[in-house]
Amino acid sequence: MSEDETVLAIDVGTTSTKAVLVTTTGAVLGEGDRGYPLAEPEPGAAVQDPETIWEAVGDAVRDAAGGTRPAAIAFSAAMHGLLGVDDAGDPVGPLLTWADARAAGVATELRRRDGALDLHRRTGTPIHSMSPLVKLAWLRRDRPSLHAAPARWGGVKEFVLGRATGHRAADASCASGTGLMDLVGRSWDDEALDLAGLARDRLDPIVDTTAVVGNLTAATAREWDLPSGTPLVAGAGDGPLANLGLGAIRPGVLACSIGTSGALRLTVDRPAVDPRGRLFCYALTRDRWTVGGAVTNGGVVLDWATETFGADADTLLDEAAATPPGAAGLLAVPHLLAERAPRWDGGLGGTFLNLQRAHGRGHLTRALLEGVCLQLRLVLDSVRDAGMAVEEVRATGGFARSAFWRQLLADVLGVPVGFAEGHQGSAHGAALLGMQGVGLLADTAEALADAADHVTIAETLEPGPAAAGHTRRRDVVERVHDQLADVVGELRAGGS
Repeated sequence: MSEDETVLAIDVGTTSTKAVLVTTTGAVLGEGDRGYPLAEPEPGAAVQDPETIWEAVGDAVRDAAGGTRPAAIAFSAAMHGLLGVDDAGDPVGPLLTWADARAAGVATELRRRDGALDLHRRTGTPIHSMSPLVKLAWLRRDRPSLHAAPARWGGVKEFVLGRATGHRAADASCASGTGLMDLVGRSWDDEALDLAGLARDRLDPIVDTTAVVGNLTAATAREWDLPSGTPLVAGAGDGPLANLGLGAIRPGVLACSIGTSGALRLTVDRPAVDPRGRLFCYALTRDRWTVGGAVTNGGVVLDWATETFGADADTLLDEAAATPPGAAGLLAVPHLLAERAPRWDGGLGGTFLNLQRAHGRGHLTRALLEGVCLQLRLVLDSVRDAGMAVEEVRATGGFARSAFWRQLLADVLGVPVGFAEGHQGSAHGAALLGMQGVGLLADTAEALADAADHVTIAETLEPGPAAAGHTRRRDVVERVHDQLADVVGELRAGGS
């Protein structure tokens, strides 16, 4: 393996695209980052303009690697998005992101069907409004003209890859997050297609995550300031790739990420879904999958607090840090957006319990952040309940810039949490798959694990004295979920 070779990794995320030019030894030679908005044109909607995302990809690529000659380009992308395109591969309407909750009613109906849990186990994707399967079923029922208009359906990665190379393909990782793919057969599932109202030819062929989909077209090469003909490797979903980028692909190593949303994922060597349906299972490579749960409300909770309380994030974090653990008896269920794991019903909205006159901004902020971490604790306990050992947690995401939030996570999870040096994450995981795709790294599970082992853990935080109290509050949160869901459902039905 030549140390002079580079791979460009592109991570098309929920709110920004990041591009990283890395060498085969992991050195970062260039970085680019461009953000874009998430629009909410109607209640429950969370959509984006795919052309704006395409422009952001180009800007990030030029900043990271313009004028260089990478051996390959590899992709990471936010999972669960749904985008229709015409015969030329151009968008037909907006991208429906994972956060779009308009299909929640259809999700409830599908979960009540006989065989719903079997479908979840077969596809690895919970039946939830985030799922493209559920979104398609909703469009079919409520907006049939929109369902029928596109020639093909896919996600944001299929769109970018298709335009950049002229070839359409769905990588097995992102496909496994659609609710439409049979995990074992690695093919589109007949029952899921029937529920979605799709013929097989309206989806792209499924390829391995290390497959070379095509080469950079001359037009895109000019736009990105890269050589025409550069091979593009399919890559995987951002969640499974975060495990790879953190070196969390050996048994017992759990990856935690908190960005706009959050997730806990454990890498396993065979597809597996929690028998109670609390966890997902998504593909990483031909012989590695990630099992875990995603929470919708991560950093978005702090964003809401800054807008609502009229202070910047650093000020609110300082005030929360100065507030004792437990926020003086204030409990927050921070479901500002429809929640996902481990219940997957999205029925409980955001709630403060035991709010008193003595509580101030610091208490509310601390309770919200504790609530995010407590939701992740429920996911961790679900992983353990499914019989999977957790020996180590590694964390990444924007939250890690806050020393207070880092320690809070360790306290609430009740286990040591390691933080990687630098910004290892989905883009770095994509780079490793890109190296495999063009032969710079042996195409074996052991070679991938060895490469991931090079991640340096710069800091490990042990749970502090507050950990026991948070464990007790975790039990309270679970009871709150059970007892308030019906009440909130009545409020929503009444328009309150």
